[in-house]
Amino acid sequence: MTTRIAVIGVGAIAGQHLIAYQQNPQSEVVAVCDVDRDRAKARADEFGVPKATDVFEEILSDPEVDAVSICVPNMLHAKIAEAALRAGKDVLVEKPMAVTVAEAETLVAATKETGQALQIGYVRRFAPNALVVKRFLDEGEFGEIYAARASIIRAAGNPGGWFGDVDISGGGPLIDLGVHIIDLCWFLMGQPVAVSAAGATFSPLGARDNIQHLTRYRAASATVVNNVEDYATAQIRFANGAVLDVDTSYSLHARNSTTVKIHGTKGGAEIEPELLMITEQHDTLVHIQPQIDSLGFDFTVGFANQIDHFLRICRREIPADATADHGLEMARILTAIYESARTGAEVTIAR
Repeated sequence: MTTRIAVIGVGAIAGQHLIAYQQNPQSEVVAVCDVDRDRAKARADEFGVPKATDVFEEILSDPEVDAVSICVPNMLHAKIAEAALRAGKDVLVEKPMAVTVAEAETLVAATKETGQALQIGYVRRFAPNALVVKRFLDEGEFGEIYAARASIIRAAGNPGGWFGDVDISGGGPLIDLGVHIIDLCWFLMGQPVAVSAAGATFSPLGARDNIQHLTRYRAASATVVNNVEDYATAQIRFANGAVLDVDTSYSLHARNSTTVKIHGTKGGAEIEPELLMITEQHDTLVHIQPQIDSLGFDFTVGFANQIDHFLRICRREIPADATADHGLEMARILTAIYESARTGAEVTIAR
């Protein structure tokens, strides 16, 4: 039996959800919703979806909808996710799950009270390079992971639109890009409890809309304000003594790059820009490169895997594993980093 899906919010990322659902025989997209009704209708026509609306409550009251993908701006994630859970729908919500700790706590409560599944769209967990590393970790090949370092640097990669408005997005590259690499490292490190964060943010360059001759991703939103950070850097400390260093930017005088590294007592791995494992054998340092189709982050395959995983959750074959509790931990970490940047002091993560 197929799972009947509605996609709420039909901007750029929704296109990836729609493609992956359309290609999966276990799902049927029965409705789309967007505040812009014309855009919703255009998406419905593009993907052959029978229903388009600009009222998300219509989606949630529809008995023909089993589950929803929530692809709206960040400030609406928690509101719509909670309403969907309480309407009896399973939920795949784009990252970040929530902008504030209070919102995240509300969603944790809603999942417990309703029994519905909530899965966060941490797509990098489902890329082949990450899946291979996770298998090696689970088999104990790297020992205990005690440090990780990750970055996503864009020289001129501010998407504009609502991404630049802190009142809608909740922040800049840290909450948009950093959330991916923080989660991936935290997930691979075994989800240790975060105890503190020290961070800094900078905004000297702005959106860099003056830059010419460079194609970049642009938001569908017409919002033009830009009051988010250009660059963020932080160190997160965990209860088990492990640390995670992260930095990320929309605007920076640097080359575009993505790096993700984890370091353990028996070995380590570079997950990005391409998978490489480092260990020691017979008093010799050894580099191991698995033979897989994509050594870097394969966006298309990652999305297909994520959607297939969510559909299995909806069929109750497996439990949700990027849960509201994970979203709450992320909200605590991001809030502490932004607070540390504001105060100039390390911030203890309260519980």
